[in-house]
Amino acid sequence: MTDRQPSADPTPHPLAPLCASEITRVREILESAGAIRGATRFSYVGLAEPARDDPEPAREARALLLDVETGEAEDVLVSLTDAAVTSRTRIDPESAGQVPVLPEEHVLVRQIMAADERWQQALRKRGIDDPQQVYLAALSAGRFASIPDEGRRLVRVLAHWRPAPSTMVWAHPIDGLLALVDLVERAVVEIVDTGAAPIPQESGDYDDPEIRGPHRTTLRPIEISQPEGPSFTVRNHELHWENWSLRIGYDMREGLVLHDIGFRDGDRVRPVLRRASVAEMIVPYADPGPIRFWQNYFDTGEYLLGRLANSLELGCDCLGEITYLDPVIANGAGEPVALANAICIHEEDAGILWKHTDPANGSTQTRRQRRLVISFFATVGNYDYGFYWYLYLDGTIELEAKATGVVFTAHYDERIAPYASQIAPELAGPYHQHLFTARLEMAVDGPVNAVDEVQAQRVPIGPENPFGNAFRRSCRRLATEQQARRNAAPELGRTWHVVNPQHVNRLGEHPGYALIPQGSPTLLADAASDIHSRAAFAAKHLWVTRYSPDQRYPAGDLVNQSAPGAGLPEFTAADRDIDGADLVLWHTFGLTHFPRPEDWPVMPVDSCGFSLKPVGFFDRNPTLDVPPSPGAHCTA
Repeated sequence: MTDRQPSADPTPHPLAPLCASEITRVREILESAGAIRGATRFSYVGLAEPARDDPEPAREARALLLDVETGEAEDVLVSLTDAAVTSRTRIDPESAGQVPVLPEEHVLVRQIMAADERWQQALRKRGIDDPQQVYLAALSAGRFASIPDEGRRLVRVLAHWRPAPSTMVWAHPIDGLLALVDLVERAVVEIVDTGAAPIPQESGDYDDPEIRGPHRTTLRPIEISQPEGPSFTVRNHELHWENWSLRIGYDMREGLVLHDIGFRDGDRVRPVLRRASVAEMIVPYADPGPIRFWQNYFDTGEYLLGRLANSLELGCDCLGEITYLDPVIANGAGEPVALANAICIHEEDAGILWKHTDPANGSTQTRRQRRLVISFFATVGNYDYGFYWYLYLDGTIELEAKATGVVFTAHYDERIAPYASQIAPELAGPYHQHLFTARLEMAVDGPVNAVDEVQAQRVPIGPENPFGNAFRRSCRRLATEQQARRNAAPELGRTWHVVNPQHVNRLGEHPGYALIPQGSPTLLADAASDIHSRAAFAAKHLWVTRYSPDQRYPAGDLVNQSAPGAGLPEFTAADRDIDGADLVLWHTFGLTHFPRPEDWPVMPVDSCGFSLKPVGFFDRNPTLDVPPSPGAHCTA
């Protein structure tokens, strides 16, 4: 069963995402102000979130505009309240970078490549006479100190053989061939041809009966029902479930955004997070060869992850009593586009919450865990990513990122073998990482927080530990921003506790929430590399900064062809005091993918994430009031 909630508030809350009429109004205001010309395209439109302490915030929108004929770009702020353009700032591509890639630029690249004789000649060398049998992937070009780009708007292009429109092209890479394209000049700047490699021929069509075989007939239906309806309510983007409350936002860059997450404890709602999102992700590849050395994709900042959200389907993407939300984004013309069923909200059973069979008094008690799921899925070229925020009955918050889709491929030979797996005959899956950074505006029991690094500590054998069995917990306060650039230590169980130093629980300790990392590898590129200089955020599991409204993205505001050093290295350069302040945690987590044959021709979901768990936030287990499951064999 499904329920679709309206995406527009009748009177928008200051944190509600822009609705269709507001996006239309943004374009109208910009037209009236003369900010739009015939060649102007909208790369981004989103809510300019108001200042926290503004009692009567204006409703404002931010737009990134690109003149596709001249390459000139502007960062514009529009007041919907006053129907006026508040500011216009020219974007310098040398110092700031380029606005995100436009969907229509992929079409433009195909037109440019079709008219380039050098490209056609390179294809003919590989036995391809018809350019229509080639699928082109226009990909963010990156930025390299040794390869000056002179501020040009560029993409790099890789090709795959497509003998028929229905071909799964990733099985047939046209290797040894790369093009660099200037999108403003509409010209091929350079073609790199290292020689024709054999094109792998085996089909990658995972829906072909000859590949997959007949469908199984042994799986019996699983049906999930809630005869009395769901336990949550959503109205005008405000969600309530059990003791949790929050506001659901959406941004065409970040995708799903959660605001003002709080937990009702007795007669008051205690804040935990002001804002939570996946603010950036990067997919760096390991192949150092001349065709793919540059493959490092910032899927959030370069392509706008929220713009690429899927329309979810009941029974395929979602099971149970589902509520869908339809966020609205802007297309290149600045017109509103609704993303139908892009946000999925539902409850699901999560196993045992707590259980005990007591040998002393004979009591047998079991309670089942339940979680609320708020999610969306996005497709970025060959990969698909799902982002699932979980809220649990016991106050735990989790984020799970799911990666699936199709591995980006190359021809497998001796050169690439140290940096790729052979996943099918002559077909390579280059090694790569999927690194995500969550931005968490903390508000644990209020706006003043501090961060303690907590881990296990061995105690050496000695007078105080004669048998060598002792270990203890160490706790160190992180005092400044640079001191808080930290990595996980799984062997020590390292966690970071965000505590409120102004409050105490009934045991006299500061209430807190623990960030529990998975401790997977961070950015593996060399510290002296160009990609490391642009993605330094991904080299640490944790950064902590004092809150600043203009510090939103870990790799900087503009990521496409961005200059080195932007984002978190710049934010933390002043080394501000963080011991008792309004804090933002930036947590990097992810997957290091050495593709397997089992990942081909389509990859089963691989997951990563983190959790936030209450530590001294409650005086006791907050789920003692959860009743036994009805109709079950649990003692009441």
